[in-house]
Amino acid sequence: MQIVISTKLRRGENFFLTWALPASSGSGRHALWIDNGVPLHITYSGSRSPQINREWIEALILSSATGGVNLVDDPPPSSAD
Repeated sequence: MQIVISTKLRRGENFFLTWALPASSGSGRHALWIDNGVPLHITYSGSRSPQINREWIEALILSSATGGVNLVDDPPPSSAD
């Protein structure tokens, strides 16, 4: 997510970040307005650097063509990785 958000903001693209809630949480969805003028704090658990799934990043960037980023599940990496 950090890569997608920083890429969009570097391009000067403000956007909504949306994600669906599971039925166990009452269904529905959440949306956050992400803007260059608003501080953003990202917290990671653990000290290990994550592996980057380029397919997931591309899917998130492509979802932003509709005006916002729709948070979708991280697909398993392809066998080419």
